[in-house]
Amino acid sequence: MGYRIGVDIGGTFIDFCLFDESSGELRTLKVLTTPATPGAEIMQGLKILEDRYGVPPQEIVSFVHGTTVGINTVIQRKGASLALFTTEKFEDVVELARLRMPETYSLFSRRPDPLVPRDLIFGIGERMLADGSVDRPLDEASVADAVARARAKGAQGIVVAFLNAYRNPAHEEAAQAIVRRLAPDLFIFRSSEVWPVIREYERTTTALINGYIHPRVDLYLGSLQKALIDHGVAAEPLITKSNGGVMSAEIGKTNCVSMVLSGTASGVMGATWVSAEAGVRNAVTLDIGGTSADVALIIDGKPQFGMGEKIGEFPLYIPSVSVTSIGDGGGSIAWVDGFGVLKVGPESAGSDPGPACYGKGGTRATITDAFAVCGFIGHHQLAYNSVAPDVAKARAAVQQVADKVGLGLRETAEAIIRIAISGMFMEINKLVARYGVDVRDFALLPFGGAGPMLGCFLARELGVDRVLIPTTPGVVSALGGLIADVKNDFIRTVFVDAEPDAVAVLRREMAALDAQGARWLREEQRFDGAVEARWSCDMSYKGQSFEIEVPIQAHWLRDGDMAAIATAFHDVHERTYDFCDRAAPAHIVNLRLVVAGSTQKPQLRPLATASGRPEPEKMLDVFYDGVEHRVPLYRRGDLRAGHHFAGPCVVAQDDSTACIPGGFAAEVDALGNIFLTRSA
Repeated sequence: MGYRIGVDIGGTFIDFCLFDESSGELRTLKVLTTPATPGAEIMQGLKILEDRYGVPPQEIVSFVHGTTVGINTVIQRKGASLALFTTEKFEDVVELARLRMPETYSLFSRRPDPLVPRDLIFGIGERMLADGSVDRPLDEASVADAVARARAKGAQGIVVAFLNAYRNPAHEEAAQAIVRRLAPDLFIFRSSEVWPVIREYERTTTALINGYIHPRVDLYLGSLQKALIDHGVAAEPLITKSNGGVMSAEIGKTNCVSMVLSGTASGVMGATWVSAEAGVRNAVTLDIGGTSADVALIIDGKPQFGMGEKIGEFPLYIPSVSVTSIGDGGGSIAWVDGFGVLKVGPESAGSDPGPACYGKGGTRATITDAFAVCGFIGHHQLAYNSVAPDVAKARAAVQQVADKVGLGLRETAEAIIRIAISGMFMEINKLVARYGVDVRDFALLPFGGAGPMLGCFLARELGVDRVLIPTTPGVVSALGGLIADVKNDFIRTVFVDAEPDAVAVLRREMAALDAQGARWLREEQRFDGAVEARWSCDMSYKGQSFEIEVPIQAHWLRDGDMAAIATAFHDVHERTYDFCDRAAPAHIVNLRLVVAGSTQKPQLRPLATASGRPEPEKMLDVFYDGVEHRVPLYRRGDLRAGHHFAGPCVVAQDDSTACIPGGFAAEVDALGNIFLTRSA
């Protein structure tokens, strides 16, 4: 028995969630990030946990970390100088992509510059056919020549992505061996080991992202491992993955692409667990930190997954939690464009200097400053007493904007809030339209440091009648890492019809995936607990360009029940598109396996009970909807299960502030969650 720690680093704060296996108690903490010395905040947080809660480093048995180092490397274009070795005459695969423009109807739209410049893409003499047979043997001399030219141009690493390597990786493996012999100082990745899937562009760009972020991820994780050891933490750090699971930091050094969406996925998984504990099956999650707002859907108790999520300007073709990011965080800066129009974001004040009200040197108005001017915050310290809001500085910052737009101080602050809400409103409606659901049938689950601050105002605009504010909303992402399972995805392209003659192929590939998954869990992750295996197929009707994922039962594969697999596809197609053709043959493109090793989950303690309305700490004057209101301020720590109250009001706690306008009735459940119901 010991302590398990989940950590999430955001743009402004690093969040800690501590689980004591002996007592079953959860403790939380926020520490300001230190952009000048990344990683120092982790050691600072561990020191505070030791001093404040008596957590000896040697008793930390699990350390799970969500990080944004991968995605930030791509967004900031600070990755490695890469060379790409591809099949001769296919050197333009990255630049051509799918011949789609990012903005279809914009005359000024252009594709992003590739991660590998054209002069570092080298055609290699070889050709593998679609059935895995060799059409042209690997020309080893062309590989050696490409290595020499890549080194001369300053390449730090090489990605090998040959045509049809998903079917037969022999040429990629041989080329890798040559590179390692001739240039052992260069790192190298094969597309067939990163994500062995059909479609050249998707496989190639995924391998390129893996190589592009590798040096910074490797350095970061290596530094993290050393720092933990120096601090006395013996537990091997685990890293949260884009698919909502975790893996060892050592594996993450090379399997970098799996952790690109590490931080955002943690938040969704934490929110899924919170909603399940609260008995909520369908929810829109709203994770608002200092830099951005991330939105995702929980449908029937499960987070939604997909492929093709955008990483900066590039699509990522590995399974990941489906998250839509919006440039409206608590630190997003309000500004006035050349036409005198008020705008918010995407630039953020971050943690240094932070919002003006943080008193750390920031002078530009942010969303947080707007809430301070409107009176919602500024009456108590924030982030576990690490920030004492200075309302006067917030007023001065917002006044600069007010002078430019010709509005009063508080009217400008409310306009900043409304503009931020309108951006979230638009993106959420896009998201629910993609899934064909009505947002009014969902509860809104706001979390992150700024989620409860904005959540109720967004719910009003969306027409959502239920809002769930978790017990510790500011650290849900850190909690997500703490409860995540050890998990990995495996895939084989099979390209067969769902007919009896495909049984032998599917059984063979199933056995290979099964062995691969078991080896990953037992040998690479050293996991010896309970394991769940989930099977699915990527399927389509013949002639369709793209496929949909269809969950299937393992015994259908073992028994050769092709009819059951085909029926499952028709059912999913009908649910997705409101149409299916059960007489048409179904086609299986990929066979997938997800293995998940179950980790211990915290058992939340019931809250002490009470009845009636809680006593407010004080009364506040707040401004919203163009009117000043006199509202109560409640302390979250004073609330008990069974307490009920109504908006307008403010609920303050160490990790966030909930701003609740009129029209919402609140009730505290047995676990301390606040359920808000909006009246018509």
